[in-house]
Amino acid sequence: RVAGAAPRPRRRPSASASSSATDGASDDDADRLLDDPRGDRYFDAGDARPVILFDGVCNLCNGGVNLALDLDPPGELRFAALQSSAGRALLRRSGRDASDISSIVLVERDRSYVKSDAVLRIATYLKRMPLLPIAGVVGPLVPGFLRDAVYDLVANNRYELLGMKDECRLSDDRFDDRFVGE
Repeated sequence: RVAGAAPRPRRRPSASASSSATDGASDDDADRLLDDPRGDRYFDAGDARPVILFDGVCNLCNGGVNLALDLDPPGELRFAALQSSAGRALLRRSGRDASDISSIVLVERDRSYVKSDAVLRIATYLKRMPLLPIAGVVGPLVPGFLRDAVYDLVANNRYELLGMKDECRLSDDRFDDRFVGE
């Protein structure tokens, strides 16, 4: 089900409980995960658009979300912080530990992608910049272990590269339909 390397659970600093998209798990969050541990409701509610799971406190990741929002005007992609209830449920759906925020994950209805496979698959949706979909098609010709080595180098140093926020990104009114609700 999951394209890319096997999951390597690793915990990163958690977000502040002051944001609605944080990982401060409440009893309600736990109940939602138990009621729908696979996150099926995020695709069964009539919205089959893929969901990008991103580290909500990572400045590099938030920059990537902003870029994807700009390059995907039709709104083909949705987003959820890995630390949110939706993110944790969709991580489980993808066969990953619900607390694993070590990688970007693209969750489609029937398949999930991690690491460089996720980045390349996301690129195929970003048609506003023609080179990105081409990179998404040609990129898999590079062996996965090489792509993932570069991905891991950046991902493992993302907080040192661009820092982190004290809380997860809050949705923007202009893009309310793009961020998966709890």
